[in-house]
Amino acid sequence: MAWQGLAAEFLQVPAVTRAYTAACVLTTAAVLELLSPFQLYFNPHLVFRKFQVWRLVTNFLFFGPLGFSFFFNMLFVFRYCRMLEEGSFRGRTADFVFMFLFGGVLMTLLGLLGSLFFLGQALMAMLVYVWSRRSPRVRVNFFGLLTFQAPFLPWALMGFSLLLGNSILVDLLGIAVGHIYYFLEDVFPNQPGGKRLLQTPGFLKLLLDAPAEDPNYLPLPEEQPGPHLPPPQQ
Repeated sequence: MAWQGLAAEFLQVPAVTRAYTAACVLTTAAVLELLSPFQLYFNPHLVFRKFQVWRLVTNFLFFGPLGFSFFFNMLFVFRYCRMLEEGSFRGRTADFVFMFLFGGVLMTLLGLLGSLFFLGQALMAMLVYVWSRRSPRVRVNFFGLLTFQAPFLPWALMGFSLLLGNSILVDLLGIAVGHIYYFLEDVFPNQPGGKRLLQTPGFLKLLLDAPAEDPNYLPLPEEQPGPHLPPPQQ
């Protein structure tokens, strides 16, 4: 019964958050039994010369072996991905997926310069950064130790990563890409002479978003709310 309740609760999570979190957990589970991290990491030579194109995706799904770092990252991925999808991206699934694609492509290109092999943590940092800039007045309690405004959260996470002995280059990459997205999507269009440069492809909207209602559509009488009279007798 507990598993059924947990499964039902998980199905209430928005689609993109549910799919990405499940993919990360299943990838880690597969590494325990079936796969090796060497089959997942980003390697340009293997991608473009050996056509192992799955590495373009799998490097965003593996957060390391089971342990504190994995559960810490999953907690923040799930929480802030869900808050974005239920908040500023509510009803805009295509735009949310496009943000993932934009961030993933840009991180991959910049990751080539830094020889970064796994970019899941950078994607998490991007999600946290975009949420924090769109929620500037929210106060965040960081593990009961510190309380601060939301825009400081990405930097607190980077400091925590440094305390754990991890490289902060991945966090900086995620923050940089998150800032580029935030500037192009939220700042530049509101500047004098600015415009929205990031346009979600139409096929994604057709595929993922509910069709917009036609404002000129007049419903048939039987479709309108209220009591309906039976048709007259012949």
